[in-house]
Amino acid sequence: MELKGKKVLVIGAGISGFAAAKIAKKFGAEVTLSDAKAENELKYNFDELRGLNIELKFGKQEDKLLEGVDLIIVSPAVPLRIPLLQAAISRNIKVISEVELAYDLAKSPICAVTGTNGKTTTVTLLGLLLETAYPKVGVGGNIGIPLSEVALEIGEGGCIAAEISSYQMEATNHFRPHVSAILNITPDHIKRHGLMEVYQQMKERIFAEESDGDFLVLNYDDERTRGIKERAHCKVYYFSRRCELTEGACLIGEDLVIKVNGKEHKLCTVNELGIKGGHNVENALAASMVAFLAGAEASKMRRVLMDFTGVEHRIEFVREIDGVKYYNDSKATNTDSAIKALETFDEHIILIAGGDDKGTDLTDFMELVKARVDELILVGDAAARFKQAALDIGFNNDKIHEANYSMDKAIEIAKSIAQTPQVVLLSPACASFDMYNGFEERGRDFKKIVNALN
Repeated sequence: MELKGKKVLVIGAGISGFAAAKIAKKFGAEVTLSDAKAENELKYNFDELRGLNIELKFGKQEDKLLEGVDLIIVSPAVPLRIPLLQAAISRNIKVISEVELAYDLAKSPICAVTGTNGKTTTVTLLGLLLETAYPKVGVGGNIGIPLSEVALEIGEGGCIAAEISSYQMEATNHFRPHVSAILNITPDHIKRHGLMEVYQQMKERIFAEESDGDFLVLNYDDERTRGIKERAHCKVYYFSRRCELTEGACLIGEDLVIKVNGKEHKLCTVNELGIKGGHNVENALAASMVAFLAGAEASKMRRVLMDFTGVEHRIEFVREIDGVKYYNDSKATNTDSAIKALETFDEHIILIAGGDDKGTDLTDFMELVKARVDELILVGDAAARFKQAALDIGFNNDKIHEANYSMDKAIEIAKSIAQTPQVVLLSPACASFDMYNGFEERGRDFKKIVNALN
């Protein structure tokens, strides 16, 4: 992509917007960064951008921002439906995502992973697996590191592991990873996309440009992903925790294996795998299949699979107090992810849930809460709806506790009632923005409070 001399408008002053603005400037563009919020409402320091002579526009976004603009780079948090972007599209101004900018800049192959749940664990593990085959590996995207920065840093001769969200795909048209994977598709982000079908369409854009020589990895156990094969124009491999496959990554007994071209490559056993739980077996199978297709050898992946113990905020062990273990699963921002956490433990869970309510159906989640949870502690905006859903499913009202908007109070309640063999699990099934700036802040607050307990 030629940026020199172009007038570039970046919409959205988040991490991706910052990166896109700096990169466009680096390559000789005249750059304006615009955000609909006032500068004092944003948590970033803009001195660096001002020092680079990047023009900053905050507040109401009027059509005059489009005057003379050749290209718009949009941050993931900004939907295409906003009036400014619709006006740009009507004027035939090219609109791309920061992910597409990364693809245009990349000189090394990209392995891209999407899905409702498991993306961060899978991509983090994938990056480590790729390091067994490439001298330079970058990990970026929705994981919190701008993919465009990673693409520039890696340059030629390496490989890039990318976590991709549905938001990032909305303004992406020719993004073409060498290997892509869709882990699962369950209800999420319906407020953004409107319909489940639209959400799935955004996920499927990850492989839309792939063709001969590229690969797509799909979850055979997930009903929505299994049928995607029919719409792919590249070679498709499945992974499965529940079925033995003729080709792909699967379990044979307790062994994780890859089967390709009539050959079987053993990775490790379930017990040897460093990350625990059925969902993490799926994540490991997916990451291994992607890495294998990208050139990694199964024999070299074995040690990585055994040594990798997971990522922060995903069923992360924090501390044991008086025989009770505390786990931080703040990354469970939807019910499906929280269900996977509940399935990881035996019964006797004290669950802290709630937060910024996404409005998704709670039936399956509450059925599992009734089966596995001893005490339910609710916080945040979702508390009232979650309580009613729990009561509707027959959960004991005396076992429901409300902590309002206080994580301190939630943990205080948990400690006062927890006994061996119970575990205390923060797995909110909600976003965090009613109380925190993100799930990371929520998880770290939980850990700080737990670690300060006597």
